[in-house]
Amino acid sequence: MIIPVILSGGSGTRLWPLSRKLHPKQFIELMGKTTLFQEAVLRLPESIENPLIICNEEHRFLAAEQLRKINKEPKNIILEPVGRNTAPAIALAALKSIKESEDAILLVLSADHLIQDMDKFHQAIALATKQAEQNKLVTFGIAPNKIETGYGYIKANISKNKNYYDIDEFVEKPDYKTAKKYVDSGGYFWNSGMFMFKASVYLSELEKYEPEILSACQKSCQTEFYDLDFIRLNEQEFLKCPSQSIDYAVMEKTKNASMVILDANWNDVGSWTALWDSQVKDNDDNLVVGDVILDKVSDTYVHSTSNRLVSVIGLSDLIVVDTQDAVLVTNKEHAQDVKNIVEKIKKSGRLESDQHRKIFRPWGYYDSIDRGEGFQVKRILVNPGQKLSLQKHNHRSEHWVVVKGKAQVTCGEKTFQLIENQSTYISLGKVHRLENIEDTPLEIIEIQTGSYLGEDDIIRIDDDYERA
Repeated sequence: MIIPVILSGGSGTRLWPLSRKLHPKQFIELMGKTTLFQEAVLRLPESIENPLIICNEEHRFLAAEQLRKINKEPKNIILEPVGRNTAPAIALAALKSIKESEDAILLVLSADHLIQDMDKFHQAIALATKQAEQNKLVTFGIAPNKIETGYGYIKANISKNKNYYDIDEFVEKPDYKTAKKYVDSGGYFWNSGMFMFKASVYLSELEKYEPEILSACQKSCQTEFYDLDFIRLNEQEFLKCPSQSIDYAVMEKTKNASMVILDANWNDVGSWTALWDSQVKDNDDNLVVGDVILDKVSDTYVHSTSNRLVSVIGLSDLIVVDTQDAVLVTNKEHAQDVKNIVEKIKKSGRLESDQHRKIFRPWGYYDSIDRGEGFQVKRILVNPGQKLSLQKHNHRSEHWVVVKGKAQVTCGEKTFQLIENQSTYISLGKVHRLENIEDTPLEIIEIQTGSYLGEDDIIRIDDDYERA
């Protein structure tokens, strides 16, 4: 039995401003109508089990909704109370696998990788499976096609031509001179961060080299419980777990590692230049997304999601990304430094590092269209059959205007319906709820007025999604 484990806890800071902490790159439609997370599920061989998803608390409804949209059922969705890197996350999957499916082979994948050749991907999995059946811990190495300083490398023993290779060492992200030496040697491969092994073999090696990680994960799973579609762990026990990558914790130390080459047009989409590299460009090597006009521009990536025209003139080697609340302009040479801007935003106390203007909720989303002193305007979309929590506010009143669909409104002791162009008023302190009982989306405009308009001024009385 092969169980795919999809790790989906990353924040993708190097793809800011499109990728944010609360809506990271794996859940964004970067290159088409599906997200990287959805692609990671869709590319799995049909012969293996449904995926086991590891994600964090903040992304749980995003993951569940995106699986629903592509008609895929997860084996489980395990919520990490806090991020502790890949070694503990994989341990949680291995423990769950042994508990439910005896000793399955785990195919560990990232939710934010781009793999374009499905046949070669499946062939590599078949080769890795044979090694995993022999109790090997298999990693997938990518033959480098350029000098890259953004990836770790694997030095493999390629003296014998075979389907898999023994591993000499794992090395960290190098500087340019060192990366060039690696690539020229022919014996180094990019570390894809993808693995395959028996659950029991991984846990045995983890116990040997990082027993504290295994102990914390075991204790956090002892009192696990289901919350809707999600598995929650013991937070206090998991907080004691050291933060370690699987490379540091196991792969660099084990004597049982081997590598299979993955030649499937792989890209970890770890930066804007990586995204530019992975796509078809025009005759001037430009890649544009959205409403964009260029003149005398070359080797440039321009992405607009703001519903406004973006124009670039007489420039080259740039990254330009325009969203509703932030704009990024950088030379491609410094695309890896976007994370520095994100850190500065965090330190200044601004919200643009964590969230977009449009905020997704389990029932739909809201978009903060405008705000000023004492007021805020939101566009709210409620999915068919969904409803907001029964709630009240201590500091604001709300005016609702239906612009599309039919709303069922609870206000105090009354429940009534509103159609397009009809409105209602929710006074301060009044218990209320908005619900869509139709099979088409409901859209309303909400105008908030009051002395304080923060999202923490919500007192939930009843909630279908069991939020606090």
